[in-house]
Parts: sequence; C-alpha cells; structure tokens
Amino acid sequence: MPNAFNFSASPFDCLNSQEQKLVRDSVDIAYFKEGEIILDVGSAPTHLFILIKGFVRQFENGEEVALYGPDDCFDGRGLMAGKVSSQFIASEEVVTYQLAKAAVKELISDNATFGALLFADLSKKLNALAERRSQYEINSLSLAQVSQAFLREVHFVDANTNLFEVVRIFSENRTNNVLVRDDSKGEKRLGIFTITNLQRAILAKIPLESTPVGPLSNYKLICVQASDHLYEALAVMIRHSVHRVIVMDKGNAIGTLEQVDLLSFIANSSSLVVQKILQAKTLGDLKVPAEQITKLISLLHRNGTKVGMIARLVQELNSKLFERAWSLIASPDLQKNSCLFVMGSEGRGEQILKTDQDNGLILSNDYQNLEEAASACDRFSEALLQFGFPECPGKIMVNNPEWRMSEADFINTTKHWLLEPTPDSLMNLAIFLDSHPITGNADLLFAIKKALFNLVTDNQFLLARFASAIESFSSETGWWNRLLTLGGEGHENRINLKKAGIFSIVHGVRALALENHIWANSTAERMNELVRLNKFPKDLSEDVIESLHLLMELRLMSGLSELETDKEVSGEIDISRLSTLERDLLKDSLSVVKRFKQFLRQHFHLEFA
Repeated sequence: MPNAFNFSASPFDCLNSQEQKLVRDSVDIAYFKEGEIILDVGSAPTHLFILIKGFVRQFENGEEVALYGPDDCFDGRGLMAGKVSSQFIASEEVVTYQLAKAAVKELISDNATFGALLFADLSKKLNALAERRSQYEINSLSLAQVSQAFLREVHFVDANTNLFEVVRIFSENRTNNVLVRDDSKGEKRLGIFTITNLQRAILAKIPLESTPVGPLSNYKLICVQASDHLYEALAVMIRHSVHRVIVMDKGNAIGTLEQVDLLSFIANSSSLVVQKILQAKTLGDLKVPAEQITKLISLLHRNGTKVGMIARLVQELNSKLFERAWSLIASPDLQKNSCLFVMGSEGRGEQILKTDQDNGLILSNDYQNLEEAASACDRFSEALLQFGFPECPGKIMVNNPEWRMSEADFINTTKHWLLEPTPDSLMNLAIFLDSHPITGNADLLFAIKKALFNLVTDNQFLLARFASAIESFSSETGWWNRLLTLGGEGHENRINLKKAGIFSIVHGVRALALENHIWANSTAERMNELVRLNKFPKDLSEDVIESLHLLMELRLMSGLSELETDKEVSGEIDISRLSTLERDLLKDSLSVVKRFKQFLRQHFHLEFA
C-alpha cells in the first residue's frame, strides 16, 4: 500500500479523497529489466501501469509511436478493451505501479473526468480539461453567450413617427436609440435611429414635429444572435467600428448589446484599445494601443479564453491598428487605388503574439505615382517595427518591391509561382494563399486570387510538390525522446512547436484547400469546408484542429512567460515546465500530426513528389 503515489499527476489529480483511498488499496509495485516486454500485442491486461522510474516505448506494427516516462500511465485503452493492441517494452530498468483493473473500472464509473483523461481521444481529453477549469472560466469570454450579458430593452417605432415623439421616447426611457419598422416599400424592414442621427437632424435644422423618422434611419443593421459567444459579438463591433449591435433570436430583435455592457461583463480593456487606435492622430499615438494588445492577450489567457477565440480578436485588433497606421501614412489617392493585405498566421487569423511582418500592397493598374507608394510602404514597415512587429527575414513586406506590385504584375507573378514550382515559388505561393485584405480596394486581391484558382487544375504533380513541404521540418526520429527524456545531462528540453506540428497542420490543410479551390483563410474554416465537401474524414478533422489549438496554446503560454521575464519570444516551449497532463496532451497532439501527415502522404502520393 504505497503512500508516495503521486496524486498530482494526470489523470489522478481529479480524484476525491475516497477515490484516492481506492487507488492506495488497489495498487502494487512491479519491476522490469531493460528490454523486457511489459505488454505484448494480443495479451489480456490485468493492470494499469503508472511509471515511477524509467521509460517505456510503445510500438505499433514495428514503429515506435510513444515513449512514457515517470508519472505517465499506460495502457488504459487495452485494459478496457480486454486486449492489448500495441507492444510496450522497457527501454531501461523500469519501476512502476500496477493498479488493478477492477479499481480502474470503478474509478471510470464514478468519475467521468478520470475516464476521459485516461483513454479518451484528444477532443474529449481537452473537453475534460475545460470542465476541470470551469469554475475559473464561467464568466470568461470563451464560455459566455450574448444572451448572458446585459441586454438593453429595444423600443420600436413606426417609420412615420415624427422626430419629436422619438425624442420623447429617448427621454422617458433613458435610451439613445429606437428600432424603426418600415413597410412602405412593400417589404418589412427594420432600421435604427440613434442619438447621433438626431444630432445631425438638429444641426441641419430639420423640423422635429413634422419630420418622420423613417427616411433618416439606417436600415443596414449590425446584428448578432443571442446564442453567439461574446467574443464573436466583440469581434463584430471591432470590425464595423460600432459601439452596439442588435441581438436577434429566431428572427426577432430582443435587445441591444452595448460595447460598454459587453466589456463590463468580460472585464477586459479591449474597448480602450480600439478607442485609442481610432483616435490616434499620429503614428506615435498608436504605439500605446499596440502594446496594450499584448497585455489584453495575457488577460484573456489568464481568464481561460480559448486560444482560437483570442486569435480571432487579435486579428481584428491588429487589422484596426494596421488600417489606422496606413491611413495616417498613405494619401487618399493611394488608399483608393491600392489594397493593403497581410499574410501568414496574421492572414489566417492564427497569430497571437507579435511575429514577423508578412504583408504586401496591390496597386491599381492605372496608378502611376510609384514613388509615393514606395515611400509610404517604407514608412509603414518602419511603423510596424516600432509597434513591435519584427522585420521578416525573407523581406516579405510592403517595402520590398517584390511584394508591392500592380494587379496585373501580381497576377503574372502568382501564375509563375504556380506553373514553375521551384522551392522559392512554392513558398511564396503558400504565403500568398493566406492573404487577407486590411484596407483599400479589396477587389484587387480578390481578382488575383480568382485568377490563381482558375489556374489550379488536377495537376497532381504540382499539388504533390506543394504539399511535400510538410516534410520540411521532419523530426519524427527521436520525437518522443525529445518530448519525455527530461532532466538528464545533455538532454534538450526545448521543442519548437511550429516545426514539430503547427506547420504540418497549417500547410497540409492549405494544400488540400488549394486542391479544392477553397477560399477560406483560417485553418479551421478550411478544414470545415473540406469536411462539408466530403474531402476529409470528420473524426480526423476534429482531432487535427484540436491539436493545432493545443499547440498554439502551449506556444502562447511559453511566449507570455518569456515576455514576463523580458526575454525574446522564441516560439519554443520548455517541456520540463509542462504538467503531466500537458505533456500527455502534447503527445496526443503530435500523434495526431503523425496521422495527418500519413493521410497527406497517401492522398498526394508524396513518395513520388
């Protein structure tokens, strides 16, 4: 009856005192020599193993798929199935706990979280982890829906109501807007009239008592659904630069959500960031909100907001920052005749902490003032550097003439990338496929992408060459050694998650999106569309996106820690700092990456690329 059992390690850290007693009463200790087979394929397991000392390798079809170290447990799946499907071999002397099968089954029956963390798939493990954190997240941006926030009552008026009556409604109900019903044109329309519209009417000296509200109302309502998450409502407000949205439920307006109420609910400072961006008169004024975006990221992460949601908000905030900076630099004529766009993780909406600048500028074919454009782009790149966005080592920036061209030149260049697939061309193509317009004439970017997709045929050799980049950072040999052999002299405890998995997921999905002419930018949206088109298995797609978000979150955690200690963000994580559960999830995520890469190899026949 060992007393030193580590109940702080996953999945045993979710057990109550009675369940911990069951473990103590049902556990024993076993010893295995180096090279000894602990479990073999087809055997009927009787215990769950929890390692105390040493390492155990798991093999499937002769290939190593996992390495288990101290505090890790195996083989929960085989125990429940009654048959082992893998081979587990001691890679050195092993001392391990053995927990009886009957006790494991009782724990699973009494504690759903324990069962999920023990042998469920990655998605269920992450859901179980979220459940354990729920007491800290209940008011967070990631869980709260619009309907949970304070919604202001809506006041309806007919379109023929005069402005004087509207003013009375404003006064009596202490509101600053009314919704206007108008069916004068043969269709029922719903508009909004605000205090701002009233001020304009008064300044125009429009008679209040004889002027109907209908013609002065705005019928392009910006709405969200009551079931939407608050982060979605906030993103909509930021994108449209508005302070309120109309909340709809089953086609009916049930209230208005004011930005001040939303932000008081989630208790973050994003409204101040947006206001400071919009009010900036100089580039220097934008440095403060640029710094505050990083602080907001840290706050949202501490509050338990999911990494995908943080990334989307950051994309909207950065877009506002870039748009305002460009408006302060470029002349109105240049803004009208160009499209400023971002690429890479920023373009996909998957960048969180500031990374290299990846942007470009498309000029109208008839725009002639190229010197002005070059000067503006130089100032823009320098401004972003001052805001904390490092220069791109590959010079994929607007101040590089190769990423600042006319629409016609961009069309010819992207055609060259596609039809002459050199390594550099394929890299540029991959980067450009993630392009997202920031400001200016977005039709310019649309036209180039349309021309590019029109050129993509069923050229499997080209697509295979493009997809083969998933092997660029191949490090499958020794994956698990690097992941789990911690603390010893000479061992490298840091791992670059982009190389280990993020790039393979992002680029693999990008290649599938190119093949199927999918316009979506984000990896999750591309994957959803692939599943909808029956081009990718749904179960694997869910695991791939969960893995991507897990890798992004671990990378974010490490990056925030580096910033807090005044270190440069490296993009790496220190595995020795991960909890046992985090290491377990990381192992599962890397296994999913391996399965995904195998799918891509078979789909694109990469052995011939």
